[in-house]
Amino acid sequence: MVSIDKIRNKLRVITLCQDKLEQLKTYSEEEFLSDFRLTDSARHNLQISIEAMLDICNHLIARHSLEIPQSNAETFAVLCKHGLLNPEMQNTYTAMARFRNRIVHMYDDVDNRDIFHIVQKHLKDYHHFIDDIVRQLGSK
Repeated sequence: MVSIDKIRNKLRVITLCQDKLEQLKTYSEEEFLSDFRLTDSARHNLQISIEAMLDICNHLIARHSLEIPQSNAETFAVLCKHGLLNPEMQNTYTAMARFRNRIVHMYDDVDNRDIFHIVQKHLKDYHHFIDDIVRQLGSK
């Protein structure tokens, strides 16, 4: 059985991280790149958001007895395949999973300009995920 409380808690984590990222969005590129507190905060909140998304996906996969993904990127693909996430967002979610892996495993190869670009242009992608999951909860 799907734990709605568990999913809501993870959605709350994503929302809190996104609120912090929205605040970071107000800085100019020069300000952002020159202050490690801003870049590190953005990295952390992006990573935590994606981790929470993956936790939700893995919970849904387990509870719906879906096929076991072989990677984080495939985790999103499984839910898109089964209509639990919008399939039009699959490439975006795949990119997010890969980005998370870069932050975690190749942290010295992540350009802070990329972080700035994500904060400026891609926070809406997290909202698409939240909307899809909330729709799933509504059908429970």
